[in-house]
Amino acid sequence: MRCEGGGAKVLPNDYEERVYAGVLGKIIGVYLGRPFEGWPNERIEQRLGEIDYYVHDKVGVRLIVTDDDISGTFTFIRALEDYNFDPQLTPKQVGQTWLNYLIDGRSVLWWGGLGNSTEHTAYLRLTQGIDAPLSGAISTNGQVVAEQIGAQIFIDGWAMVSPGDPEQAADFARRAGSVSHDGEAVYGAQVLAAMEAQAFVESDIDKLIDAGVAQIPKDSTIYGMIEDIREWHQRYGDDWRGSFKEIQGKYGYDKYGGNCHIVPNHGLIVLGLLHGDGDFSKSLMIVNTAGWDTDCNSGNLGCLMGIRNGLEGIDAGPDWRGPFADICYVPTADSGGGISDAVTQAQRIIRAGQRLQGVDVPPPKDGARFHFSYPGSIQGFRSEDANIENVCLPSSERCLAIRLSEDSGGTGAFATTNTFIESLETAEYFGGRGYGLMTSPSLATGQVVTATVVGDEHHDVAVAICIGVYDKEDKVGTVQGEAVTVSAGSEQTLSWTVPDTDGFPIANVGLAIKSDQLPASIYLRSLDWSGVPTLDLTRHEGTMWRRAWVNAVDTYHPFWGEPFRLIHNHGTGLLLYGSRSWDDYTVSADVTPHLAKRAGICGRVQGMRRYYGLVLTEDHKLQIVKELDGTTILAELGCDMELGKRYNFSLSFNGSQITGSVADLTLHAEDRDLDKGGIGLLIDEGRTATQAVSVRPV
Repeated sequence: MRCEGGGAKVLPNDYEERVYAGVLGKIIGVYLGRPFEGWPNERIEQRLGEIDYYVHDKVGVRLIVTDDDISGTFTFIRALEDYNFDPQLTPKQVGQTWLNYLIDGRSVLWWGGLGNSTEHTAYLRLTQGIDAPLSGAISTNGQVVAEQIGAQIFIDGWAMVSPGDPEQAADFARRAGSVSHDGEAVYGAQVLAAMEAQAFVESDIDKLIDAGVAQIPKDSTIYGMIEDIREWHQRYGDDWRGSFKEIQGKYGYDKYGGNCHIVPNHGLIVLGLLHGDGDFSKSLMIVNTAGWDTDCNSGNLGCLMGIRNGLEGIDAGPDWRGPFADICYVPTADSGGGISDAVTQAQRIIRAGQRLQGVDVPPPKDGARFHFSYPGSIQGFRSEDANIENVCLPSSERCLAIRLSEDSGGTGAFATTNTFIESLETAEYFGGRGYGLMTSPSLATGQVVTATVVGDEHHDVAVAICIGVYDKEDKVGTVQGEAVTVSAGSEQTLSWTVPDTDGFPIANVGLAIKSDQLPASIYLRSLDWSGVPTLDLTRHEGTMWRRAWVNAVDTYHPFWGEPFRLIHNHGTGLLLYGSRSWDDYTVSADVTPHLAKRAGICGRVQGMRRYYGLVLTEDHKLQIVKELDGTTILAELGCDMELGKRYNFSLSFNGSQITGSVADLTLHAEDRDLDKGGIGLLIDEGRTATQAVSVRPV
């Protein structure tokens, strides 16, 4: 991708870059508003003043956080991928996406209980077999529950796959929002989605609002409130507090039930949009200083203004991007996807938008994970000893510049991006919050890392691929491949097979650079990895080996003699590991059922309800099953399951061929509805124990 941009002719010419700006705006808005979420305006102004920059340090919290606004937005839009980019995607299919990616009580949602948290209530309805849209309907859950804010906060992705098409965006918003919400909540989501979609092709704020309200009934509360706020904006001019007082008086929290109603908070988004004068920073200042559900409102408005104003509009104010370096967390049952970045999430949305338009545009730099193709993008790369920035090469191609200054001395530097939780401290911090950082490493032993670099204009630079690996004391140490001298102005592609880490997780990946002549630079065009790992996973000293498994069982104890003790009380529980990029491999594990309806192992796992499993059942069957919108038995043999007996399971995938074996019994099946994914241990209502798990390429 060249610096001047470009895209499919049927889409806006700057579509990709504007999606990236929208994703950044969403993340910036959430990080800005999260530290004082729920505070009233009076407390914000007294304690923090006007919110014109990040204030996390003033209230003692981290900037980069796990948060439902980010996780839900970038998770539920994956329904399009999982259902073949169908423009007629149904609410039921979006509901299935909830059930697949959510881990009960642990990921994405606020798990506040039936009738208290709207999203938790909807999730419970889904698990009870009540499909969307009834799962979120007023007739099911009552008006107060159904009209809270959640439909709106997750809606930005549906707009970004519908550039210039507010009708499609609003229709997607209605379908997706109805999984959990109804009434005014869905109307608010439709208005916002329509405005964001129209912002790709229209900058006039009044016209954006016109496009939004055109999607909802004129007799709705949301419609009437927006008309009022437009009138107050005309009356008060530059005085946003005057309009805010009117909103408080007529549409404030005291007028509506529940914890976080859509109407007041939607009003603040419109307030910030109108009084912000089209400026990204001013708009976010107003919506955050006003208060109430600040991270939700700020995230939505940040996305809208990011799309409207583009990267230049974001960068026109203070440095919003530098402090978080594109990093975002999306912890779900897609085990290897928890550590992410704005470019990765933007690429997913861009692809969906392109596919909905019937075009298939090749991704930047042959689909490399790290490609730095958008101005300012650094995709989580950081360094303690070098300066990092996104630059244009003379070829007009963007890349990551890693610069050694004269202050670096002769020791060189490491520039890396995280592939797993960066430290034990980070893991423990999020373990104590409402949203844990559950994820597997996205890189593992045996995979091949490639990096394409361009040499400094003046000096030779020694470059090696490197990784950071946890040890038994939960500290990260660096391991690197053989260094290659990249001469001035030349381009080289480095390739390195990740060595055996003895089952310890890999925390980061990047480059080690050194030069005898300073200052010196290396330009990283792209970095990627491929292949299936060679892994042996069992108990280790320390704790990060255990945190590398995504826990989707009721109780997971590694302390009672076996490394993996799984206990699950109702339904199916999974202990998950690995990446969605794995394709053909064999996963093997010992499994000792102590009490179980079913017990076994899984492969090509893409969540809680998308995988192949090899299971023993309490009714004396050995089965290969496909879990995909329901359970399909692909192959079956009679086999007694004896409680307390240890069984050696093996499940292999080679294209469409699936082979499973337990002891001397072997099953064969053919299916490729799921072609890639990680691994898992499975337990249905009971307890199992496992000593070791291995993965090998086929």
